[in-house]
Amino acid sequence: MPEDTSSNIVAVVVTFNRRDLLARCLVALERQTRPPDHILVVDNASTDGTGAWLLERVGSATVAMTAVTLPFNGGGAGGFSDGMRLGLELGADWLWMMDDDAEPHDDALAELLAVSPSREHLYGSLAVAGDRSAWTTTLLTPEPVEVREARLVPALAETLSLPFLGFLIHRELAGRLGLPDRDYFIAADDIEYCLRARRAGARIYIAGRSRIEHPASVVRKLHVLGVSVAFLSIPPWKRYYDTRNRLLNARQYDPVGLITRALPGTFVRLVAALWSEPRKWAQLRAVVAGMIDGLLGRKGIRHSTWRITP
Repeated sequence: MPEDTSSNIVAVVVTFNRRDLLARCLVALERQTRPPDHILVVDNASTDGTGAWLLERVGSATVAMTAVTLPFNGGGAGGFSDGMRLGLELGADWLWMMDDDAEPHDDALAELLAVSPSREHLYGSLAVAGDRSAWTTTLLTPEPVEVREARLVPALAETLSLPFLGFLIHRELAGRLGLPDRDYFIAADDIEYCLRARRAGARIYIAGRSRIEHPASVVRKLHVLGVSVAFLSIPPWKRYYDTRNRLLNARQYDPVGLITRALPGTFVRLVAALWSEPRKWAQLRAVVAGMIDGLLGRKGIRHSTWRITP
């Protein structure tokens, strides 16, 4: 059943060393036609003065605002794990979660609530870069259809997964699912959470009229020997987590797909990285390390263990 969304909504923003982007995000949240009842900023131990700036910003906020600086940078996964926990401690009925480079349209929260979200499912705003989606969105209609034009995403559509960008969850579902897995550090922690939700019986929806400006991702689609994968140009230390966490997800939620899709996809991305990226030996080391740890189920902040430098 749809729930009364006039109840307490806490917007959770995770930030690290992007004070200018954070400032724009907070202004966008304050000018919502239906503002959140509370804004919680989780600072991942920034080193650019964000913590001190937030102390002043909280005092001038037009919406109730709390800022928490973590003792160390736990990555997006750690930030959202702490953010969800702290948001629930603030008494949130609903959590609306996003990164600091999100800039919600003025009616983004109002349009998200207009779809009458149920406490049993997950919902998300549509990330856009102008008139286009910031990345390809997969709609279940009921067969998966990939779209990039924002106008093709309806007011409400089921999707495979959502990023932690305009991600709306009710406290009851969060209580059932638990917190995001902080040991993912970065990459695919949001996908893992959606897989966890699906396993628990939740459905995942995107609200096409609830829009958040976000830089577009440059993702290449690679097709090799019948294997189709998305490829990102990223430094070796991020490649390690991208590789490892994809395999962790497949290992836990799709053991057959681990063999038929995830591992072949890893080799395709490795070839692409060796072909197109600088620091080729570092890329190779990152992929091999990610494969070993992913297949063995090792999590945590481990790129330094493998001597993979940023």
